Order: sequence, then C-alpha cells, then structure tokens
Amino acid sequence: MEDTNARLVAALLEARQRHCFPPDVRRAAPEFVGQVLGLLFPHFAERLECTAAAVRRDVTTVEASLHRLRETLAPLYPDINASIPTRFMERLPELYDWLRQDSQAIFEADPAARSVDEVILTYPGFLAIAIFRVANALHTLGFPLLPRLLTEHAHQRTGVDIHPGATIGRRFVIDHGTGVVIGETTLIGNNVTVYQGVTLGALMVEKALADKKRHPTLEDDVVVYANATILGGETVVGRGSIVAGNAWLTQSIPQNSVVTRRSEIRPRGADGAMDAIEFHI
Repeated sequence: MEDTNARLVAALLEARQRHCFPPDVRRAAPEFVGQVLGLLFPHFAERLECTAAAVRRDVTTVEASLHRLRETLAPLYPDINASIPTRFMERLPELYDWLRQDSQAIFEADPAARSVDEVILTYPGFLAIAIFRVANALHTLGFPLLPRLLTEHAHQRTGVDIHPGATIGRRFVIDHGTGVVIGETTLIGNNVTVYQGVTLGALMVEKALADKKRHPTLEDDVVVYANATILGGETVVGRGSIVAGNAWLTQSIPQNSVVTRRSEIRPRGADGAMDAIEFHI
C-alpha cells in the first residue's frame, strides 16, 4: 500500500510540475472583464458614482488589474509586451462606441426589447458580444491566454462560444444566443444577425490547418436563422443574404440570396425510412 501511494504521489507531483499554471489568472479573468464592463456601462458596476473622480479611479483599477495579469503570466509567456495594458486602455473609447452600436442594433432587431438598457442588462447575446470585444482587443494586441479565458467565461454564462480571434463588424446581433458557435477565422461584416444554435465552423478539423482560414465569411447585412450551419474557410455568404433555419451550407452564395431547407408534406415510406435532407438556394 505504501509503495502504491508513493508511486501515486510521484506521478501527481510530476503532473503538477509539468503543468504549473498560476490559478490566480483563471480566477481573475471574470473579475477583470467585470471591471471593464462596469467601467463602460454602469449597468455592470458594483456601485454607481457619476463623478470624474470615480471614473478616473475605475480606469486606474482596470489598468492595474491588467498589469497584474501580465506580471502573473510573464513567467510562462516572457514575451508579453509591457505596453499592452496601456494600449488596451487607449482602445476603450472605440470599444465602447462599438458596443453601444451593438446594443442599439439588438434593440432595433427584437420587438420584445423595450429599451437599450434592457438589452444591456438582460440579453445574453449582448453580454457574449461585449466579452468577445474585450477579448478580441487583447487578442489583437498579443496578450496570451487571457482572451480565451474571457470568451470561455462568456460561453459558460451565455451558451455562446466565440473564439477571440474572430473578426466581427459593427452592429452585430445575436438573438437568444444559446448554442451559437463562431470559429477563430470567421469574418463577419456589419449589420449581421445570427440566431440561436448557429454554427460558423470548419469543414475539416486538422491540426495542420491551424494557420489557414478554416471558417466562413459573412458579408454585410446577412441574417442567419436558428440552427443553421455554415462551414468552410472558402464559404462566403454574399451581402444581404438570408440563411434559413436548419440550413446546411458549405458553398459560397452570391449577394441577396436566400438559402432554405425545402419544406413539404408527403407520406412516409412503408419502411419508415427518411429521404435525404434536401436544401436549395
């Protein structure tokens, strides 16, 4: 028994030493994004103080938190640029502007929304977009790991899984949100709306394709309805197109197209078998 315990301890010790990751980062990621959103939107703030002094204090808090996260990760990622926290703070005004446009677009798209404040406070789609935009800003600045921790936090909170490397334009709308998956190399234009269960994914999952464009492009003014799946790095959904619910798309379509799943009622075969699912463009 003692030999067994000794072997177990030795094996677990080796595992811990091989994966010696600071747990503070995992815990600090949700706190950090909460600070950022609380700075930009009083809806997320723990306390509301509408004074210049309070805003300056909160700005200092966010930047200090990001500096601490950088210092915590520095032993594992020694190439983290020391200027990233300052450069991130410089991007916050533009980030705020984009998120205000997102919230307004969601309000305009949803007849059930009574105000932009309601969208910001209660809509999981907006929360997922907000956390994504924070994570994407850090990702483009070259901050390691933290962007993935942030978007995974959003995934857990909202059911929306967006890779921080995706490129998403202005006035982005996620309605309902649960089950939405947006891959790393996805390109999304302006005024795009996606509904619950939409997947923007890769045709093939191979490690050798890690540096290739694997996910689709959605041009401006596209709408993708619930549970549609669009796959492939060369797949382009043309501007102004509509992809209907449950559609499966692996080829490009021109501007102002409509992709639907054919719907018809017919008797089932005697053997109860289902015909192949058909789609038309």
